Amino acid sequence: MKSLRAVFSEFKGLKVMVVMAAVVASAAAAPQRHTHAGYKHTPGTFIPILVDERDGPYADGSYAFNFETANGIVRQEQGYPQGPAGAVASSGGWSFTFPDGTPADFQFVADENGYRPVSNLIPTPHPLPAHAIQQIEFARRNPTPGSHAGAYRPF
Repeated sequence: MKSLRAVFSEFKGLKVMVVMAAVVASAAAAPQRHTHAGYKHTPGTFIPILVDERDGPYADGSYAFNFETANGIVRQEQGYPQGPAGAVASSGGWSFTFPDGTPADFQFVADENGYRPVSNLIPTPHPLPAHAIQQIEFARRNPTPGSHAGAYRPF
């Protein structure tokens, strides 16, 4: 038979474990107050939606929507089945004004050729000079011995 002291000693260890589990559970359940870098939420800011038009989605995958907010954000998009498999191709765009007053306008097409955005705000590389194009064409026409020439086989 166990002594009273041994029984209390066992319960003391169990109590510590229960208290620790409760502390961990309450810490895990506490609201997380992580903020995203560069994002500052200002509570109370309400921006009305002026236009909210939705059409679909339908059984064939086609859809369309259009909305506009009071602070000048405009977004529209439409999708429709295309090709023999009926994959949905989408097109649309959005526009808004930056805080400094700069207008932003984006248009896009997403179809079998991928996603293609168009905007004067998207950086584009400068054109290659003629001599660089000539070097690329020369290398394409004259592969060096030992080069894979597009037929890389690691095994």
